[in-house]
Amino acid sequence: MRQQIFLTLCAAAFGLSACERSGDAEVERALKDLNVIDESNLNEVMLTVGDPNEAVNYFANASVNAPDRIDLQRGLAKSLVRAGRPTESVAAWQTVLTHPQAGDEDRVELADAYIRGNDWSNAAATLNTIPPTYETFQRYRLEAMIADSQQQWGKADSFYETAVGMTTRPGPVYNNWGFSKLTRGDYPAAERLFGDALRFSPSMFTAKNNLVLARGAQRNYTMPVVPMTQVERAQLLHTMALTAIKQNDVTIGKSLLNDAINTHPQYFEPAVRALQALENNVAN
Repeated sequence: MRQQIFLTLCAAAFGLSACERSGDAEVERALKDLNVIDESNLNEVMLTVGDPNEAVNYFANASVNAPDRIDLQRGLAKSLVRAGRPTESVAAWQTVLTHPQAGDEDRVELADAYIRGNDWSNAAATLNTIPPTYETFQRYRLEAMIADSQQQWGKADSFYETAVGMTTRPGPVYNNWGFSKLTRGDYPAAERLFGDALRFSPSMFTAKNNLVLARGAQRNYTMPVVPMTQVERAQLLHTMALTAIKQNDVTIGKSLLNDAINTHPQYFEPAVRALQALENNVAN
């Protein structure tokens, strides 16, 4: 009887020990899953709101510790793009493409990195390796820019139009398309496209400045009716003034420079220098 009780106690102790080990394993799995979630959140933060160079260091170190993880390799490549380091980002995307899980999206990102480094031929060659059935906004946006660089205007317009229809935030695409028209000398079309850009992205100062350039190129020196701060208005008046002066509309340019100086809430040195140079030239 005593032996039976001993065996029962041993069995109970063994069962308890097994339960404890099983429970520990479940806790470890849960903690591991939690760490993955926390890490994913941290990765997302580093890719969006973190300092780009800090993100580069973070993903570089993480990739060393886990060299087989493609998400960390992508994070490093994207961070290098954000940090304005195109040459390094190209190398990083090339590393990503050696991973067995790499795909066409990564090739598009490599093409983007080439463009940022002003390597248009390699960008075009990279996109040519992607099948035409892979259709994304980013792909068509880059195709349009490459067609622009090759002065293939018809293809550029077609790609821009397709890209615009594939995003809910087409402001930057309209701005690029407008600049394409501006370089071709199609100023009315450029003006319309910059206006479209500002309808979707009212705070985009680049589009505002380009809009002023397009209007000025048509000798329309009235300020466009778009939202702008006082500082922006002064800067746009300065742009309009320089456009007028380059077209030998000197009197109008001088008046616009004075408006820019009077509009700016602080001392507007570039406009003051331009006005002084203009007056010195007239005096001489």
